[in-house]
Amino acid sequence: MNTTSLQGSVTRQISVRSVMEAVLRQGSVSRAELARLTGLSKQTTSEVIRGLQQEGWIRARGRTQGAVGRSAATYELEDNGAFVLGIDLGGTKLHLALANLAGGIVAEAIEATHPRGGPALVGQIEAMLRRLVAEAGIDGGRIRRGAMGSPGVFQPDTGHIAIAPNILGLDRIDMRHALRERLGFPVAVDNDVNLAAKGEQWQGCGRDLEHFAFIALGTGIGMGLIADGQVLRGARGAAGEIAYLPFGADPFDSRGYRHGTLESALGSQAILERYRGFGGEATTDVRGIFERLSHDDAAAQATLDEVARLLVQALMAVRAVADPELIVLGGSIGRRAELVERVRALIQRYMADPVPVVASALGNRATILGAIGMALTRLHDELFGLPGLPSDFALPAVAAEPSEG
Repeated sequence: MNTTSLQGSVTRQISVRSVMEAVLRQGSVSRAELARLTGLSKQTTSEVIRGLQQEGWIRARGRTQGAVGRSAATYELEDNGAFVLGIDLGGTKLHLALANLAGGIVAEAIEATHPRGGPALVGQIEAMLRRLVAEAGIDGGRIRRGAMGSPGVFQPDTGHIAIAPNILGLDRIDMRHALRERLGFPVAVDNDVNLAAKGEQWQGCGRDLEHFAFIALGTGIGMGLIADGQVLRGARGAAGEIAYLPFGADPFDSRGYRHGTLESALGSQAILERYRGFGGEATTDVRGIFERLSHDDAAAQATLDEVARLLVQALMAVRAVADPELIVLGGSIGRRAELVERVRALIQRYMADPVPVVASALGNRATILGAIGMALTRLHDELFGLPGLPSDFALPAVAAEPSEG
């Protein structure tokens, strides 16, 4: 392709992306309004709309009354032009959700995670997806992208997932390749807490924020960091693995190597043991400790005070290193109001210029929504992004610069 042809292709692609982003933001919009929002000429806008209609990505919705009395056609996204799959893989549950091009969920299901892990999990995901496709009554061939959140650290060079001791076999298979082979479309893989942070950025507490931390406390503890609007992953994908911060126990004690020093002091099992050490009554889970608060249980009070103190130590380290605008607490334990209130009180007392701390707005849906958001971003890039360009090619000047899909 010569330079002139390539410039023309790129210019059209930028125009298409600008129009699609405007339609996604506005919901229903006229050609004149699209031209104003994108900075494109009315002729270019009309040509782009015509092409997108023919390809099945947008549809005419109706007409609106113009300022001088003439009506104008309005256009909106063709939601069911394509679909994406979100997967939240946990040690005890597997959550799948199908969403349309606008992010609306059309079907979802939750099952117990297959105990054999590895290849058995891939088969379980395939079987669940078939049932979701039948339930939604859609063409499975229209599912174009997927994304999966998993415990541990995804290793892009091998496709393996390391440091996920609660799920067997993830460190022995190329999960990304296996899912594509079985499902028939690409599936991105990322840490579940990273995707929870993306979920909060998309639909939760992190909207309109460029810098925030999402910290999940439940069976274990993990963190997703948003810096300059993007997930911070680090050189080996392990950024945010705060389970290994040297707080709460001896960091040189080999008993903490597998799960991490902080997690050995703050994970759900450690909280139970702490409660029993304070002389607490028999309970099988941390939920029971929270329930005991209403009975003025001194052991429950002392336990949560200690959990808050250790957690605030970790937050102080996060603040010193990452300087977030906001800290969002999630997970089955972290988002509990009784704990959030204790954390806030300590931060107000001991942190200079205290960082705001809030409970997750999405609860246990943060990761699945983050997975859907990631899959949609990849799909929008595939459908409406820029084609591959030589590294020395200069983009032509345009009136409206498209943002990340």
